[in-house]
Amino acid sequence: MITATWRLILLTLLVIVIFNEVAALITVFREKRDIAATWAWLLVLTLIPVFGFIAYAFLGRKPTKKRMARIQTATQLELKSAFDAQQKQIHEMEQPQEMTTRTYWRTVQLFQSIDHAYFTRHNHVDIYDGSDEFFDQLFKDIAAAKKSIHIEFYTIYNDQIGNDLRTLLEEKAAQGVEVRVLYDSWGSRGVKPSFYNQLRENGGHAAQFLMTRSNLFDFRINYRDHRKIVVLDGKYGYVGGFNIGDQYLGRVAKFGPWRDTHLRILGGAVYSLQQRFIRDWNASMNGDEERILHYQAYFPPIKVHHGSTAMQIVDSGPDSRMEKIKLGYLRLINAATDHIWIQTPYLIPDDSILDALKIAAHSGVDVRIMIPCKPDHPFVYRASQYFARALASEGVTIYYYERGFMHAKTVMVDGKMASVGSANMDYRSFKLNFEINCFIYDAATVDQLERIFMDDIRVCKVVTPEMFANQPFWLRFKQTFSRLLSPIL
Repeated sequence: MITATWRLILLTLLVIVIFNEVAALITVFREKRDIAATWAWLLVLTLIPVFGFIAYAFLGRKPTKKRMARIQTATQLELKSAFDAQQKQIHEMEQPQEMTTRTYWRTVQLFQSIDHAYFTRHNHVDIYDGSDEFFDQLFKDIAAAKKSIHIEFYTIYNDQIGNDLRTLLEEKAAQGVEVRVLYDSWGSRGVKPSFYNQLRENGGHAAQFLMTRSNLFDFRINYRDHRKIVVLDGKYGYVGGFNIGDQYLGRVAKFGPWRDTHLRILGGAVYSLQQRFIRDWNASMNGDEERILHYQAYFPPIKVHHGSTAMQIVDSGPDSRMEKIKLGYLRLINAATDHIWIQTPYLIPDDSILDALKIAAHSGVDVRIMIPCKPDHPFVYRASQYFARALASEGVTIYYYERGFMHAKTVMVDGKMASVGSANMDYRSFKLNFEINCFIYDAATVDQLERIFMDDIRVCKVVTPEMFANQPFWLRFKQTFSRLLSPIL
């Protein structure tokens, strides 16, 4: 016989389940999202009542239209005028009649159409695949800055390297250099706003990306600022995969040596990085007192050719109408006739990328993908293994990087085109986070990236279809289950 206590417990559970299901239907279907993500969330919300709904609160809710509008309207007329004036100067230095003969011209057209991404040819590029060299050069350039230091990172930790950077920025602010730091509150979790108090006292500025008074208690994990941008004096720019933290220097035993790729750029492409930073900064401010309102000084004239590397800076995010970086990846894959080499920490492609890679492999293109051999996110790691297994069975060569953690986000095609930036080959980077990549059209620069890839192969293990097939059932089950959640990972 059921006691009154048990009746109350059962009734409470029933109410919770009903509330969960009704909330699931209302919450999921009232927001426009693709079918795969909708079904994935329904699976979680149905199979894991209460906890699934809590997970949705952290992972599933989209940003409000008001927040998106703040980003989209952050490009004021004065900024566009200053930026366009400098771009006109750059194009006067170019030879546009020659561009249509280049193999990359269609890719350039794509980004000009969907992103208004400016094309510049005379850039000098340094590639950093080691953390020591990267941080040494970054700190030297910051120390040498005379006018402005603009820094935007997903992660800036309160650890040794994070404190070293903060101290340097405090010194530069005290010297009268304009210092602005923009960071993501989730990626830099554990770092309190007071971390930057001395910087502010010295005249510098620091802010959380899109953090306003109305969303102080917004704990969403999705829709984060995953970009990594540094612009110094409007002259030098950095973009790539490194964040600011000891783990990126290989000081955290869990990950071991950190393998990433970052670019240091001198030339017209820096204007695009500067524009993106200013838009993100202004969108994150509550009032005009800290917004950047006078722009001309941030785009100094370029009077000489610094190099010969052609490129475009492309950004994307949930505020974009199109998945611009993903479309760029698709364009590179579809343009390949000889080889496609990819490095990514997370391999969770959507159907369009997955099919493009399969088509390339079956068409005789040498497709190679390098991913980590160790996890930093369990479900993401297993989902990556699932897609690696699926692609290996279609003729794609899969490498497990065994010297530390592979965090580089690079795509190289035919020795002619490449992409380096913050965007992983996964659903989160395509749809959920704010990203920025550099698309490169220069054989010499791409050759450097491909040489680095070949060096990395020496510390990799090739994972064959037979090896995947011999994995124990429980491991394949975890991979398959994680794959079901891939649209929301």
